[in-house]
Formats: sequence, C-alpha cells, structure tokens
Amino acid sequence: MGPAGNNSQGRQKGGNNKIRVNRFITARQVRLVDPEGLLVDETGNADAELIGIMSRDDALRKAEALDLDLVEVSPNAKPPVVRIMDYGKFLFDEKKKRKKQKIVKLKEIKFRPVTEEGDYQVKLRNLMSFLASGDKVKVTIRFRGREITHQQIGMELLKRLVAEIGDTGNVEQMPKLEGRQLIMIVAPIKKNN
Repeated sequence: MGPAGNNSQGRQKGGNNKIRVNRFITARQVRLVDPEGLLVDETGNADAELIGIMSRDDALRKAEALDLDLVEVSPNAKPPVVRIMDYGKFLFDEKKKRKKQKIVKLKEIKFRPVTEEGDYQVKLRNLMSFLASGDKVKVTIRFRGREITHQQIGMELLKRLVAEIGDTGNVEQMPKLEGRQLIMIVAPIKKNN
C-alpha cells in the first residue's frame, strides 16, 4: 500500500470534507483517473473513448503496483471518481495552497465628531496603511450624549475621509447609523498584476 497506508484512518484530519483513501473508499465501482489524469479502463488502456469504470479492488491493485494511493477526488459523482496519486504529496500541496491565500481582515478605526486634527491625521495614516496591506477597514464615528443630534458633523468627517483616501480604497458600505454609531466600510482597490 502507498504512503497513506500508514495513516490509521486514511483520511484528511479536521474539517467536514473527509477525503477517502485506499481501502476507505466505500464504492464498489469507481471511475479511475491515473497519475497523468487520463482515464484508464480495466485492461489498463488509456483512451478517451473508454469510460474508465472498474471495481474498487482492481483500482486498488493498480495503485499498489505503482506504490501510490487511490484517492477519492469526486465522491458525489456516479460512480465516484478516484485518482492514483501520492496522498502525502497531495496533502502537502493543499496545505501550501491554503497558506498562500491572502486572508482579508476587517480592521476598525474609531472617530468621534470632535476628533482633533492631529488625531485625525494619525488615524488617516493608519487607515491608509491597512488599505495598502490589503485589509478592509470599518470606520466608526461614535456619538455620545447629545452629539447624536449633530449627525451631519459625522457625515462630513466621513466625506472628508473618502476624499483623502482617493484611489487607495473605495467605499464598500455607505455610511449608515447603527444605534449611536455611524459606520462605513472601506475596501482596498484591487491591483491587477
């Protein structure tokens, strides 16, 4: 049995999408795809005309002969699609792909309607750096006491922010009042590389 033969369960750890490997494949008939991705029939001929359906045991023997694993890649197909591959390498490549994905975080910057110019500039610099690093920013203006009666001051502050952000980011969610807070979400502008 291939490298996954040592794995007691023969399945990917964690998550709901378990990948069945080798003897843990439950279907009796499978559609076999070889390591190069060509369909293979029960006689070993690779041909686009052939549908590549065989018994699970025959597919397992082929995988064992190549010292590789039989991995179920499409369990919902009729019959399920299995591929002969190195399961350990497959898991490593999947983990590498997940690491490379950029996770967009939602940062928050809080203002008050009476925020002074120096504080405003510091918060604006932080907002710009968050956008430059690819994160979304939730801009919150918190009203206290009777400040809520002067919502136009908060709207003017947000309009000023949008003007100063310019082409670094764009407004994803227009300003809206939630309780005593005026909230706007700004997203970075995607650069085409």
